[in-house]
Amino acid sequence: MRTNTLSILCLTIAIAITAISGCSSSKVSNQLEGEKTSSESQTTETKSSNPSMAKLRAKSPESGYQGKTINATLYTSDSQCQKLIPTKVAIPANKPINAAVAQIIKEQDSGDFNLSGYRVSINNGTATIDLRINTKSRRQIVSLSSCEQFALFGSLRKTLTSNPNWNITRVRFTQLGEDIVL
Repeated sequence: MRTNTLSILCLTIAIAITAISGCSSSKVSNQLEGEKTSSESQTTETKSSNPSMAKLRAKSPESGYQGKTINATLYTSDSQCQKLIPTKVAIPANKPINAAVAQIIKEQDSGDFNLSGYRVSINNGTATIDLRINTKSRRQIVSLSSCEQFALFGSLRKTLTSNPNWNITRVRFTQLGEDIVL
């Protein structure tokens, strides 16, 4: 009898831990109409000294995007926030800019700073990324450290302006349509 009670208690604790850990993960959702960009799209293997880019490396075909892909270079911050490190990845060909933005934003999502979505618009070589903060996020954009700002905004800016086929020369950041001033 005592063994059964102990087994039930252990099982209950295991289920509770699983449920809690599942609730803490957040997903960045792309708010673009009809967009189904996956941050788990297939990527090409690259050797990089940037551990955060490990998540962008190759995933199994069944977990990612199944359509036509193109190669692009994504930039993410090194661990000291001193430089941006390039990594070649394969992203969906139908919406490459949105896929690149989704992958970089996914890397910046943390336990206390969560983005719920974004919108990307391009006009005359200027890309505007309108960020949406999750209502349950404990931190806002203005509370990001200089390192976190460099990692998020620097990575997005460098990625969008460094891929020549996208013809983007300038990147603006807004939150709900208002310019982000840091």
